[in-house]
Amino acid sequence: MDGLRDQIRSLVAKTDFSRRGFVLTSLTTGFALAVQPVSAQTIVTDGNGLEAGAVKIPVTDGQIPAYRAMPAAGGPFAAVLVIQEIFGVHEHIQDICRRLAKLGYFAVAPALYARQGDVSQMTRIEDILAVVSKVPDAQVASDLDATVAWAQSTGKADTARLGVTGFCWGGRQTWLYAEHNPDLKAAVAWYGFLVGTPDALHPVNPIDLVAQLKCPVLGLYGAQDRGIPQDSIEQMKAAVKAAGKTAEFVVYADAGHGFNADYRPSYNAADAKDGWNKLQAWFKGHGVG
Repeated sequence: MDGLRDQIRSLVAKTDFSRRGFVLTSLTTGFALAVQPVSAQTIVTDGNGLEAGAVKIPVTDGQIPAYRAMPAAGGPFAAVLVIQEIFGVHEHIQDICRRLAKLGYFAVAPALYARQGDVSQMTRIEDILAVVSKVPDAQVASDLDATVAWAQSTGKADTARLGVTGFCWGGRQTWLYAEHNPDLKAAVAWYGFLVGTPDALHPVNPIDLVAQLKCPVLGLYGAQDRGIPQDSIEQMKAAVKAAGKTAEFVVYADAGHGFNADYRPSYNAADAKDGWNKLQAWFKGHGVG
């Protein structure tokens, strides 16, 4: 395990971002084109009482766009990183930030594909996946670290009370970041992949680094998820137990992948609400709040 940990840390340190341009320089409004039409069940959280909108995050090789929401008055607030699903930082992820801000958090979602492509304008899932596959895990970890540093620099985020949550692609990255950042207090991963085939840009999977977990993790999954085998969840449970780490798993019997995505047909209102309540309790119970 130490060798795997050193490998990913080495990649973070050595990855050269300087030769890459930024395809995405500002956030687009609305929902990603690939998810149209938007469901009538879509939750819309207003900005009343909030300071919310696009910001720029300084990173190793320039700036990436991000969406930030927080209460309009007071602070500093406990901070939550929100890691995007494969469709990018579109309206749904921005709404998640506003929901967290309504609960009193400083929530920020950096655009983690900024160098590789603007998936919000793509209509074919194949094109989106081609972009996502080119995003190195080391780049993600570096950009999330930079986002934490930026949040702290604003004077409005209390990064001593730092949490992270993410969805689908972002669920996997939530696990990896919980294995990377020792300053995290808690993490909540929504239907994040746990195992997979390593490659040069994604050299390890969350299950490989369980012994390096830095904070308690809550994993929220659907039993009807065709992309995440139930046996992979059982493998992760066993690995967590063997490593003596803290993680809990909730598997919803009737939910599939993307059950919290209220703008898509995959939405399961009852399980999404229960998961959101569990997220709040998890954060508050582990020092993020």
